[in-house]
Amino acid sequence: MSIGSVLDLLRPDFPDITISKIRFLEAEGLIRPERTQSGYRRFSVADTERLRFVLTAQRDQYLPLKVIKEQLEAIDKGAATLGVREARARASAVPGSGVPEVRIAPPRTLGVVPGEVSPEELRFDHEIRLTRADLLSQAEIDEPFLNDLIRANLIVPGAAGYFDADAVTLARTARAMAEFGLEARHLRAFKLAADREAALVAQIAAPIAKSRDAGARARAEETVRELAALSLTLHTCLVKASVRNSLGN
Repeated sequence: MSIGSVLDLLRPDFPDITISKIRFLEAEGLIRPERTQSGYRRFSVADTERLRFVLTAQRDQYLPLKVIKEQLEAIDKGAATLGVREARARASAVPGSGVPEVRIAPPRTLGVVPGEVSPEELRFDHEIRLTRADLLSQAEIDEPFLNDLIRANLIVPGAAGYFDADAVTLARTARAMAEFGLEARHLRAFKLAADREAALVAQIAAPIAKSRDAGARARAEETVRELAALSLTLHTCLVKASVRNSLGN
């Protein structure tokens, strides 16, 4: 399983689990997922159960990581068990399958304020190339509105004049915000804030991408997705708090 699938599997029992938390536990040596040649983490059922053991010990027994690590070492030596029966029971939840069922959350729809954004939702897919007519049709906007978005630098066509899927989402979002009286020029503040956040993320990801070891670019892209997801969650919380304070005053 991917790290995003593991999140979906564990969140019903551990709502506060994040990718950063999993990466921290890996760095501390409590879990050891395999890596693909491109650098992506891949978790087995055993890896997931080991992670569940760690999270349960922290939540229910308030054990420090040092003690949990000692318990895991005892399990690795055969002096204790991790709960094989439970793991097999969960794995058998899907008929004819050796892995637990992973429920992938449906795509977020316009107007839904996320509590937390998963990095798995932030793929950088540049394969989709839309013409201007495609964008107008799919976003359900007219030429003047699209021109306003382009002049405000909110949507930037590619060198060949094509647009990607994100342009459709952005145009639809801008159209929905226009119903509240917000014009393209009002949305420049969001663009400036996004550019500043992107610069911070790039400062962290660039050294990783420039590394000479195999899979460096894949790890850099994964880092960007994780940081972007965290920044969106942080942004949502800050906006909600600021609006709440404004209304309270």
